[in-house]
Amino acid sequence: MREALWIFGYGSLIWRPAFPFAERRGAWISGFARRFWQGSTDHRGTPGSPGRVVTLEHAGDARCFGAAYRIADSEVGAVLDGLDHRERGGYERLRLPLAFSGGGGAEGLVYIATPANPNYLGPAPLEAIAAQVTRASGPSGANSEYVLRLAESLRELAFHDDHVFELERLVRAAAPERPAPALLAS
Repeated sequence: MREALWIFGYGSLIWRPAFPFAERRGAWISGFARRFWQGSTDHRGTPGSPGRVVTLEHAGDARCFGAAYRIADSEVGAVLDGLDHRERGGYERLRLPLAFSGGGGAEGLVYIATPANPNYLGPAPLEAIAAQVTRASGPSGANSEYVLRLAESLRELAFHDDHVFELERLVRAAAPERPAPALLAS
């Protein structure tokens, strides 16, 4: 019997997985921090005006909270094909241990953008990231929506992330006329 495939989402996969799953659980991975250091030229920006989306950076004893999705055996091929296309902008697959909110864990597949990819933007002051986010928009919508939805989704899961919440505050201050996005029902 094959071990179940779990996909760990820490960015847009939290609120918009866009693939069939058999189970969804709050989860985290250890040793990584979520950062808005990856450029998006295909979803939340354009080649001339890239947006910023999250990736994971090694960070000692940090925890990155998100959602884990168990994929039915019959759906694995199609789900991986879809995710490989969706994450084509510089993300690589890694297998990492997941811990589930209610206890237990499993090995999970995680997409991470490393500094070796051409869309990697790296660290910047949060004020500069917020300014870039408020200007950028792409085929998947405004970059600011990505930040706001991620923050709201983390709150819905009862998870905290200082980096995301401070960026959310800065984005709201820069564009106060934009209402908070409505979350999709879980």
